[in-house]
Parts: sequence; structure tokens; C-alpha cells
Amino acid sequence: MEEAYQVPVREADRIKAGLALQLVAASTGVPRERMETRARLEGRACRARWLAMYLAYVTFGWPMDRVGHAFGLNRATAAAACRWAEDGRDRSTFDELLERLERCVKDLLEAPSCELPA
Repeated sequence: MEEAYQVPVREADRIKAGLALQLVAASTGVPRERMETRARLEGRACRARWLAMYLAYVTFGWPMDRVGHAFGLNRATAAAACRWAEDGRDRSTFDELLERLERCVKDLLEAPSCELPA
């Protein structure tokens, strides 16, 4: 049986996607490992992964292809996630959550990098 084609993804993109997943996990209570599964997700886990994908799209300025690839999914899934999140911004509590998450990511990315000793 042939393995499914996987797009090579830069390590920096995986790290940033992991940051988005971890922040969403911390704020929603959905474990990161649950969001990272290759299987079709249901309910809260699916929406949490969509939230992380939207966070990556907005804060990193990635195109849909790159968002999908970084999360191991396709462009269409990334686009559906972002549409869902944009629609959810009409609810004030959801919009406030997204604003907090976006600020957190931006603060981390704008901080000076730290070189760790070998």
C-alpha cells in the first residue's frame, strides 16, 4: 500500500504551529495531542484545531496552503477553519479569546530571541 503524499514542512513552521496548538490547548482544555491526531476529529477537538489554524493564519500571516501544510492538512481544511473562526468573531467572548491569543503570540514573536548554551 502506498503512503499518502506529505508536503515537506520547515521546522520553523512546525514550531509555530505547535505554539498555536499549545496556546489553544491551554485556553480550551483540549489536549494538544488530541488536536494533532491524523484521524477525523469531532466536536471540541475539531473546533480547537480550527482555532489554532486560524491563529496561525492571522498572527503569522501565512497563506492557506502553508497553514494546511504546517498542520498536516490541506488548504481546503485550513480555509474552512478560518471561515468558521471569522464567523465566530461575531460573539464577543469568542472574539476576546482570539484577541488574547493573538496578543500572546505576537508578544512571543516580537521578544528578543534567546540563544541557549550548548
